[in-house]
Amino acid sequence: MKVAFFVAHFPVLSEPFIVNQIVGTIERGHEVDIYSLDGRPTNISKVHPLVEQYQLIERTIYAPTRPNNELWRWVKGLSLLLLNFPKNPAVCLQLMNTSRYVSQAKSLKMLYRALPFLEKKSYDIIHCQFSTLGVFGVWFRQLGLIEGKLISTFRGADISKFLPKWGEKVYQELFQETDYFLANCEFFKNKAVALGCDANKIHVHGSGIDCSKFFFKERYFPNDGIIRIATTGRLVEKKGIEYVIKAIAQVAKHHPHLEYNIIGDGELKEHFQQLIADLNLNHIVKLLGWKQQKEIVEVLDKCHIFVAPSVTGKDGNQDAPVNTLKEAMAMGLPVISTRHGGIPELVEDGVSGFLVPERDADAIATKLTYLITHPEVWEAMGESGRACVAEKYDMNKLNDELVDIYQQIVHNQLAQKYLVKTR
Repeated sequence: MKVAFFVAHFPVLSEPFIVNQIVGTIERGHEVDIYSLDGRPTNISKVHPLVEQYQLIERTIYAPTRPNNELWRWVKGLSLLLLNFPKNPAVCLQLMNTSRYVSQAKSLKMLYRALPFLEKKSYDIIHCQFSTLGVFGVWFRQLGLIEGKLISTFRGADISKFLPKWGEKVYQELFQETDYFLANCEFFKNKAVALGCDANKIHVHGSGIDCSKFFFKERYFPNDGIIRIATTGRLVEKKGIEYVIKAIAQVAKHHPHLEYNIIGDGELKEHFQQLIADLNLNHIVKLLGWKQQKEIVEVLDKCHIFVAPSVTGKDGNQDAPVNTLKEAMAMGLPVISTRHGGIPELVEDGVSGFLVPERDADAIATKLTYLITHPEVWEAMGESGRACVAEKYDMNKLNDELVDIYQQIVHNQLAQKYLVKTR
């Protein structure tokens, strides 16, 4: 099969789930092209090891980067339009059709994203990795720029944050024109069905991890007495990290021998630095910045507890069962997370870890205190977490399933086992 992956930017260190699916498709003998529809990322100094191993950048076709400055965006856009006009005059004119594509034409997003397709592309499968990109897949196919079966995946922001801004009918054309849908958890599948997606055309297909890279280790109270806690995630509102920092301040009053490692970067870094200083936690809380997978494993290997405090953003943004939790659970760490989005599908409260309400630093502090004072539960929780991840989120099993779905769709013989799960 020939498979095209539509992504916004590629590669992005915080999206290993996309890399895993791309590599899984290649490993199973299929031809893959990657379309980075928003151009090149500004910084690729650190990339997932599989990007280099499989030379994925060489497989990537980059749309022109759309400038933030409106004047320069138009100057560059019109220049690109004139330069490429002879390739497909009729379509070039349609890309500027504001009555059809409204804001996507007015902002020139339609033009910039469509330029790599002016000379028609043909694939067996076109897999749009977020459904906001699936909308463009539908339009490009309608314009005759690309042909193939369309799959669109609901991953999180596209079925939460996107809706308050654009309205609940924004996906009606997508639901009608797309051949099949995936959702990375039951929570988002149910939201898609409630919005109008045919329940017989959507299947829950989780994001997998390579369990062999996240080796299991039983956790015991450390000889040096220092309890090491970790969080991995972007430093943005949705990840809820500030509530763990506040919880650490409470816990440290009674259990001062703590170390809290935050792996990641983002727009709230300066805010967190100030919060850490205000709470006199500079000796406990460490902002480690972005890390590659191997470096993350090295940090988690030394830790005893993992916290993933996701919250619903003010813009409505929500999480699926996050891969960082799966990685920590695969390594045997007891976890604390929130009753949020699809996370309860991953973490069984009281079994593999604890679930607390969103934005509740007191509740996080209570569960941290319990785990610190009851290290005898760490081993059982770690074993339960590892078993869950190995059963439901093993990357190789999920990639086998994904390629099977591709083949079923190409041959118009979607397996009954997927249809039954959606009824």
